[in-house]
Amino acid sequence: MMEQKTTTALPLDSAITPFKKKLNSSLTKKPISVLQINLGKRCNLACTHCHVEASPQRTEELSPEVCNQLIQLIDRFPQIQIVDLTGGAPEMLYGFGSIVEAARAKGKQVIVRSNLTIYYEKGLGHIPEYCARHQLRIVASLPCYLADNVDKMRGSGVYKTSIYALQWLNRLGYGQNPNLILDLVYNPQIPSSDDFALTPNQASLERDYKVFLQEHFDISFNNLLAITNLPLGRTKFHLEHKKLYKPYLHFLESHFNSTIIEHLMCRNELSIDHLGNVYDCDFNQMANVPAKTRDGKTLTVAKLLEAGTLDLIDEIQTAPYCYGCTAGCGSSCGGTLI
Repeated sequence: MMEQKTTTALPLDSAITPFKKKLNSSLTKKPISVLQINLGKRCNLACTHCHVEASPQRTEELSPEVCNQLIQLIDRFPQIQIVDLTGGAPEMLYGFGSIVEAARAKGKQVIVRSNLTIYYEKGLGHIPEYCARHQLRIVASLPCYLADNVDKMRGSGVYKTSIYALQWLNRLGYGQNPNLILDLVYNPQIPSSDDFALTPNQASLERDYKVFLQEHFDISFNNLLAITNLPLGRTKFHLEHKKLYKPYLHFLESHFNSTIIEHLMCRNELSIDHLGNVYDCDFNQMANVPAKTRDGKTLTVAKLLEAGTLDLIDEIQTAPYCYGCTAGCGSSCGGTLI
């Protein structure tokens, strides 16, 4: 899988341009239509690129109180079109089933971001059939179609288990039935030198994935989502250890594409953490940069319910890692943006 090789155009001793200054304006919010909920940080894996820093040792997860508030939010606001569940491994965390069923009862599309191996954990073997029964869109991590690359990033044996899981989903109709959407997520390797590269062309990479997985494993899926590694969480720690953090930010800034701005996922999304706090996006959540109202106050799910509106944010909070979403063809939880 060839990445788009390119060189850094900015001098490495220069400061990173504040993202807001690069725009020459504020980044503004649109009406909210997507609710992305991080159910917690507990996971059966501890992937090297995980910006959430999830692992089996983490204990954070949704409480019954916040779960009930989220269900009220879904019930009360028909403008929510998509409920996007992430983690950690969302399928193993409190509130997963309750939120799925509340959202589906209101006709919302529900996305579950799965690591696939979770289906083989004790007590979770019912998850694939559950997802099919409720017609959940599965967005599954498979950062490469080659075993060595996947196991280096996600742990020994993860590739083999993921292949079994994909075959299981195919048997249920995923990737074939138009109501059972199965998307895969590509992540590039974390840079180990300053020979940085943009994420490969998504359409071309999707063709490569489909040919390889069909020929070798008789696996089919719908879409490939190519996502840029943002310098957060374990990726940031790795870059700092290699003294590549600032050079990588320079690289991303040097490939800033202003045409991406209109399509950024933060524009119409609220990101909610397991405590009920509100952020503009999942990356701000992991960097602990809360969303703010027009009068500078932070938000919680309880405050949204009290206000009776989801649209309390005018300006999106930005940071240097926003260049990761706006470099090249852009990056989002839905893949490239143009």
